[in-house]
Amino acid sequence: MVRGKVVVAMNSDLPYISQLGTSLSRRTFLKTTTAASLTLALPRWSTAAAWPFDQPLQIGVIADLHHDVMHDGTDRLGAFLKDMSVSKPDAILQLGDFAYPSDDNSDLINLFNQAHNRPLHVIGNHDTDAGFTKDNCIERWGMPGRYYARNIEGLQLLVLDGNDPGSPTHKGGYASYVGKEQVAWLKEQLETLDGPIIVASHQPLAGAYAIDNADELQALLGDAASKVILVINGHSHIDQVVRVKNVTYMHVNSASYKWVGGGHRHESYAPEIHREHPRISYTCPYRDSLFATVTVDPRNFTIRVKGRRSSWVGKSPAELGLDMHPQLTNGEEIAPRIRDRKITRVST
Repeated sequence: MVRGKVVVAMNSDLPYISQLGTSLSRRTFLKTTTAASLTLALPRWSTAAAWPFDQPLQIGVIADLHHDVMHDGTDRLGAFLKDMSVSKPDAILQLGDFAYPSDDNSDLINLFNQAHNRPLHVIGNHDTDAGFTKDNCIERWGMPGRYYARNIEGLQLLVLDGNDPGSPTHKGGYASYVGKEQVAWLKEQLETLDGPIIVASHQPLAGAYAIDNADELQALLGDAASKVILVINGHSHIDQVVRVKNVTYMHVNSASYKWVGGGHRHESYAPEIHREHPRISYTCPYRDSLFATVTVDPRNFTIRVKGRRSSWVGKSPAELGLDMHPQLTNGEEIAPRIRDRKITRVST
């Protein structure tokens, strides 16, 4: 097998998303070429032995549905599951802030869990609002634990819980930290698993809004960069990819909205919707549900991300006058979309 370097081609604003439609086969999608890219040199992936699968593997990913905020959470999840019924991924994964683990939400939770034989969950910071606990999430959602490893046909998925207390630099608000117990577990997994490995968490491990001990996690993952092919998160409600210590980190945008807070309350929908769902007024909603598919192809050591594009309902954060984060730009990372991206290997 040829060794070589890896590049990231981060494709944005590509025309073929709308042209191809949702009925594409996985094989046809993988053969599709893109018009423009930004290429970054990355280190070698571990190619000393073939990856333990010989056909493309696909994971369907949705983040931050916020069913308990939105009036149309069931429809947004339904759009995701309808798309997954066509693409037929090897697993579906929700990245947290999904739905309270309550009796009232049992139909929606069951809809997700019964849509696939591998429904996977990550606990978000808002999933334990309203008096609910992580144990409630684990039981109601059917998780093996708050953090866990899952083998998907040879692809190793490591799920973390970014809601640990005990951060020495905690500045108030929700916890955003991966504690010592998990760090030790992650270190062991990275040392013993052969890879390829995808790491998933709710809170970002790099980029905007990263956890308090992001440097610690980045160093650990950087030491295993030959195995870790991607790290994904929700929480930030942005479309961002960053690279730290030769590891690619991708923020998966919310299925529903960008939060703008009480200082910028406004109505995007009809008054009766806001009366019944008052927290929507704290958001800039996306007209359509956003989600992505991540396809790992062992034949050419390539990852493709197929995203979705939408538009704002009502005013955008920029139109409300928000400069939300010094690292983020309205219309770029803050936008109602998940861009198509490509991570591929350059042969030498």
